Amino acid sequence: MLAIIGGTGLTQMEGLDVVSRKAVSTQWGEPSAEILTGSVGGKQVLFLARHGDPHRIPPHKVNYRANIQALKDAGASAVVAVNAVGGIHPECQPAGLMIPDQIVDYTWGREHTFFADDLDEVVHIDFSWPYDEPLRQLLLAQAERLNLKVMSQGVYGATQGPRLESAGEIQRMMRDGCDIVGMTGMPEAALAREAGLPYACIALVVNMAAGLTDEIITMTEIESALHQGMGKVLDLLNAGIRVYEG
Repeated sequence: MLAIIGGTGLTQMEGLDVVSRKAVSTQWGEPSAEILTGSVGGKQVLFLARHGDPHRIPPHKVNYRANIQALKDAGASAVVAVNAVGGIHPECQPAGLMIPDQIVDYTWGREHTFFADDLDEVVHIDFSWPYDEPLRQLLLAQAERLNLKVMSQGVYGATQGPRLESAGEIQRMMRDGCDIVGMTGMPEAALAREAGLPYACIALVVNMAAGLTDEIITMTEIESALHQGMGKVLDLLNAGIRVYEG
């Protein structure tokens, strides 16, 4: 069963026929919100609002371990995450979409692993390719079928937040090869890998990153891009859910 993690602008999933809402707890604490079970086109799906419903949990305070654990316990076999991001690459314009294939982690101080304490042996995971390729290709195939313009690869730079980045930090990220910047890509992706859950990201660009235009970044700008782009995200999610087998 596919699980969807909704980010900024997606605390509820339009088109999801909700069957149940369940408040759960895990050994890592409580997830951000209730786990919703529903269906899209006859396919069962799970949904979790990353920042809570209503949107109130900042990126550095999200209990990523509990979120991933709760979805796995609920029967998830794979996860598609929706992330609002800033555009660094010139082609990453507001309201545009990317399905990234790489990630660079600039976060710190977050509980980032299930394998930290009381271990029988040290556990290392391979993270060479952080996003599951078959799941990425499923999303890209559906984007093509829907005639949605989507960047098919790119590097997600994950920053600490909740503040936006400085222009100098964005310049460093450009030198590091990052194409988009967001605050929630890690440790979510790594925890999904540790949990054995294939994981892919739909990144919605909501602003150009700091210093790349002459304008300051405003919430009005971000909300406008969310409004323009979220319909495309929902179309892609609904299409992906309908063809997912797992």
